[in-house]
Amino acid sequence: MDCNFFDYLPTSYMASSFFLLLFLSFSLVCSLVSTKHSVTWTYGINYGRIADNLPAPESVVTLLKAAKLNHIRIYDADHGVLTAFNGSGIEVIVGLPNGYLKEMSTGEDRAMNWVKENVQAFLPGTQIRGIAVGNEILGGSDMELWEVLLPAAKNIYGAVYRLGLKEIVQVSSPHSEAVFANSYPPSACIFKPDVVPFMKPLLQLFSQIGSPFYINAYPFLAYKNDPQHIDINYALFKDNRGIYDAKTKLHYDNMFEAQVDAAYSALEKAGFNKMEVIVSETGWASRGDPDEAGATVKNARTYNRHLRKRLIKKKGTPLRPKIPVRAYVFALFNENSKPGPTSERNFGLFKPDGSIAYDIGFTGLVPSSAPPLSFKDIAAQGWLRWSYSLLFMACSVVLQQGLGL
Repeated sequence: MDCNFFDYLPTSYMASSFFLLLFLSFSLVCSLVSTKHSVTWTYGINYGRIADNLPAPESVVTLLKAAKLNHIRIYDADHGVLTAFNGSGIEVIVGLPNGYLKEMSTGEDRAMNWVKENVQAFLPGTQIRGIAVGNEILGGSDMELWEVLLPAAKNIYGAVYRLGLKEIVQVSSPHSEAVFANSYPPSACIFKPDVVPFMKPLLQLFSQIGSPFYINAYPFLAYKNDPQHIDINYALFKDNRGIYDAKTKLHYDNMFEAQVDAAYSALEKAGFNKMEVIVSETGWASRGDPDEAGATVKNARTYNRHLRKRLIKKKGTPLRPKIPVRAYVFALFNENSKPGPTSERNFGLFKPDGSIAYDIGFTGLVPSSAPPLSFKDIAAQGWLRWSYSLLFMACSVVLQQGLGL
């Protein structure tokens, strides 16, 4: 007589077990479906490394997981970092530094080699999802870089396309607010006349390949440059009168959303009204020089706490209410070797030891005081993993039988 595990169980136990397994199977399927169709991510973070006191990349992965941060940008394609993120499940945008643009613009073979060595070689273990070609080129002081940005982006995308990675790896280029001639009110925003000849063909490329428009939006910088005329509460998401855009008849109660919609307005005037805007950098300095207004821990905590709450809601802007705003916060750590004013080195949300710089709702790394596992503990954990495997297999069988597969 053929028998199996269930033949040794009482009928009532078999029935209850069947329904338990059926419930677990149904829950598993629902979880997978829910994950597949969940709303897109909205909160990422920039992992800059111009410092001499930062933890190893492996520790950074642990920190990000503890804080439940699953999307990051780095400003290069450092192999040590990319190796550390292998198997982490964290999605990464790598950067092609400004210093490489001229080389990448001169030939497709050089771009192909760069993509092979710095992107393809780490897939699929490290989830590289984008390449940022340069950073804040247009509107900057180096006109030669303006001229090579488009051919560099084309060559990088060409390599991505020929390697069969275009469905996985997106090609883009982040811009600063310096590309705009006017951003107040948001509906009046346009690209600077001298930027347009370089920006428009770049936007045409990104429109054709389905890339978004990345903007580095800093209410902090706007307030720092004009504290006499900008209400700090408006910059910090606090209660204020806000502004009214007469053309669109829209009200803005915070500068962050106004900056995003200003970018949408500029894109619309340039003929790209369907292109999504993603904020590639935003943040608030916790310390600055005497002439850097607003750079305090209190203001940094206020801005980042309100920003995080706002992004978690997955809501749009007044001008694009159906498109959830996505942003990469600047930055993961303070960068003590960065040149420039003091504020440039003090945007971090975490300290080098993994503890939080100030509380905005994240959990930093806490040193473990738990004793090492005994052999009995390890054996028990092994049995538990075996049990879960058996349960999963049973759930799969029940589910397949129930669906007639």
